[in-house]
Amino acid sequence: MTVTASPAARAGRSRHLAGTGTLLRFALRRDRVLTPVWVAVNALMVLSMPNTIKGLYATPAERADLMHQMATNPSLRAMVGPVFGDSLGALTAWRVGVYAGALAAVMSLLVVVRHTRDEEESGRQELVSSGMVGRRAPLTAALLAAAVANAALALLITAGLAGQGASGALALGLGVAGVGMVFATAAAIVAQLTESARLARGLTSAVLGAAFVLRAAGDSGTTDGSSVLTWLSPLGWLENLRAFAAERWWVLPLFAAAAAVQAAVAYELAGRRDIGMSFLPTRPGPARGRIGTAGALAWRLQRGSVLGWSAGFFVAGVVYGGMADGAAQLVGDNAKAREIFQRMGGQAGLTDAFLAAMVGMLGLVAALHVVSSVLRLSGEESSGRAEPVLAGAVGRLRWAAGHLLIAFGGSVLIMLLAGLGIAVGHGRQAGPVLGACLVQVAGVWVVGGITVLLHGVLPRGAVAAWGVAGAVLLIGWIGPALDVPQFVLDLSPFGHLPKLPGGRMEWGPVGVLLALAALLVAGGLAGLRRRDVGG
Repeated sequence: MTVTASPAARAGRSRHLAGTGTLLRFALRRDRVLTPVWVAVNALMVLSMPNTIKGLYATPAERADLMHQMATNPSLRAMVGPVFGDSLGALTAWRVGVYAGALAAVMSLLVVVRHTRDEEESGRQELVSSGMVGRRAPLTAALLAAAVANAALALLITAGLAGQGASGALALGLGVAGVGMVFATAAAIVAQLTESARLARGLTSAVLGAAFVLRAAGDSGTTDGSSVLTWLSPLGWLENLRAFAAERWWVLPLFAAAAAVQAAVAYELAGRRDIGMSFLPTRPGPARGRIGTAGALAWRLQRGSVLGWSAGFFVAGVVYGGMADGAAQLVGDNAKAREIFQRMGGQAGLTDAFLAAMVGMLGLVAALHVVSSVLRLSGEESSGRAEPVLAGAVGRLRWAAGHLLIAFGGSVLIMLLAGLGIAVGHGRQAGPVLGACLVQVAGVWVVGGITVLLHGVLPRGAVAAWGVAGAVLLIGWIGPALDVPQFVLDLSPFGHLPKLPGGRMEWGPVGVLLALAALLVAGGLAGLRRRDVGG
């Protein structure tokens, strides 16, 4: 007997989803810059890897030696996972698969939180929902926007790697998109539980970090990805899909099932709460306020982010420090790999070159922190929370200075902790590594200065700072491996910094970058003084 839903039930579902198409088009329009940048950077990272690997390991014998080295090097397996094949496609999936999945997860959680909890926190969702918009339409539109972004990424990866093997390219593309959708639906659940978009992003990012740690812990102890810890992580599912190495297609339903279950939970929670409310409401503050300055308010708003970044950079430093000697053993006599490390790190000694390259990578990632922290000014303005603060005795420059102190000072703190972690992991003196990390701050501050300038002069275009940070990251990460011309590397402020540890300290470029950062910040603050708040 066939059971069909009654007309009333179908009408009820239609009412809940009314306006989804309009909201989806609006979400895609709002993300017309940010999402394509995320997709393009991720796809380019993946598609550039086959040629890089071909240059590094040109012969089957070199690739077989690589597989042997990875089988005996648990620290490197923890970072990039085990190798399942010696073809260019299999090595591409091994080298960048997990990181492409992690980037897809970050993109997806940002999209979903932006179009759900961010909209509710700003009050726009209440205005939209007063029209002909169903209760679950905003959540559906947010998930569909994430699905469109992940589908585009999967299509680019599949098409770009088809020459290495159509089935492997399809498996890798679907796996990366699957990780993205698992974390999109996870973010949808967290957005129902929390009252703050910032907290929703932080908690979902913590889940992603836990997934990476589980996979790393599992892979460090096995050579075939069979650890229970690995299977507990969606990133481990992507690894065990084994693209380009006798694909395990039965792993793909894990992504679909996890996304479907989490989406169902998110829909159920969304139907049980009022707009603007949450299942974990924010605790009321004390009867008498204890925040007396703009700087104290900025610290109260950003302390969780600073502490999270600090812990992450210290752990990353410990991991990179522990990998330094293993990387030297892995490269061995491979002249091309040695050349790339030396181009990134600038040193003749391979261990110093590796450490310098890792310090540079941490500096590039720290640029994302300073952009996020400076853009908190934009968030305070767009949400209307800045106006009550500025209506009192607090001037615009004092208000902005509190957040900028956290942004620029926080970048110094996380780089120092990264250097301390490297020293602990590698067992070497902390002084040279700490100095190398502090040198990176000059490049980080230039990116932060550009963000301040955009916020002060073009507040509606301030989000373009993410594009600047993404371009800098792309140049510094992929540029040396692709052997791009020097003038392209020089487009990044990090391309002008001395390569430490091991190299010669050059104060001139550092001083110029610091002066440029100061000018950019001054220009941004001047623009902030002259324009309308929220304009």
